[in-house]
Amino acid sequence: MAFLTTFAHDTWVILNESAPYVLLGFFVAALVKTFVPDDFVVRHLGKESWSSVFKASILGVPLPLCSCGVIPAATGLRKQGASRGATTAFLISTPETGADSIAVTWALLDPVMTVMRPLAAFVTASVAGLLANVIPEKKSEAPAFETIFPMAEKPAPHTHDSHDNCSCSDSDAGCGCSSGCGCHSTTEEMKNTPLGKRFKGGMEFAFGEMLSDIGVWLLGGILVAGLIGALIPDGFFTEMLGGEWTSLLVMLVFGVPLYVCATASTPIAASLALKGLSPGAALVFLLAGPATNAATIAVVSRVLGKKAVSIYLGSIAVCSLGLGWLTNKIYASLGMDITSWVRETHIDEVTPFSIVCVVVLLALVFRSLRKKHVH
Repeated sequence: MAFLTTFAHDTWVILNESAPYVLLGFFVAALVKTFVPDDFVVRHLGKESWSSVFKASILGVPLPLCSCGVIPAATGLRKQGASRGATTAFLISTPETGADSIAVTWALLDPVMTVMRPLAAFVTASVAGLLANVIPEKKSEAPAFETIFPMAEKPAPHTHDSHDNCSCSDSDAGCGCSSGCGCHSTTEEMKNTPLGKRFKGGMEFAFGEMLSDIGVWLLGGILVAGLIGALIPDGFFTEMLGGEWTSLLVMLVFGVPLYVCATASTPIAASLALKGLSPGAALVFLLAGPATNAATIAVVSRVLGKKAVSIYLGSIAVCSLGLGWLTNKIYASLGMDITSWVRETHIDEVTPFSIVCVVVLLALVFRSLRKKHVH
């Protein structure tokens, strides 16, 4: 009974802490969709240069795509002329962070981690992209969509007129994410579409497709965080993983095969930090978990080549470990204790406003699931 009480309490508190910032993150994602046309991204990623890699890394940081939803988006960029390095960078920086996960990081962790997370995603993606550009580029087009996803439908051309909202039917090979397609808007189309209509489309994307993609994963992550709080005693990781590099390596091994989106990984990392996990090890988990899974690795191999897979995984492993070590040093130099900071945020965070946000978030998640089930 004590376990169930603790589990329910911790889950409820984390849900109340997260909900306002999750909704804020989705709203920012809607603004990105409203004002950033898809061809803007493509125009800047075609050259095999360090600048295209850095642009891809930067552009991927705020975009709200999970590690499975980024697959069709990155494949589309590759087919439209993006370089191997830029595509690799985009595949890493996009799922490792986003507007929604940055907001939740601020809510559940602390300001240092809120800054380090997108910065680390940018560095990791840039290193991988620059190394990928070293591989000689074959003068041939990227594989057709059907050869990458043989069980998926070929993307249908989108429609866009003055009466209907744009629509698309990109498939994602059954990985459970649809936000990778969205509606492909060009700069010219944006100019000819009223702001109100674009904003409506952005809101429908963020609180429809995107929420459908990660809503269940987010709730699952919160439940896992509640279980960690109820099952694992305080100081567990300090005692069991006392060595700095031991904890970093364990989180890397734990995070690489695990499929978890950036937003859902945040409450898990916060709960692990409360139990004594070092901030650097928490960052390793936040980087490796969202960026690596079987689907992404398979696509990297098919679209970019087997050598790119080694660069992809090696860069994530080496950079996440190095940046995790650096994060521990930053916390030590600042005299900050992430455990005490996270514990403070867990006190009296249930307010009437947070409860309203929880109700709204749950209603939107269940609404998106019902729509997905109907279709």
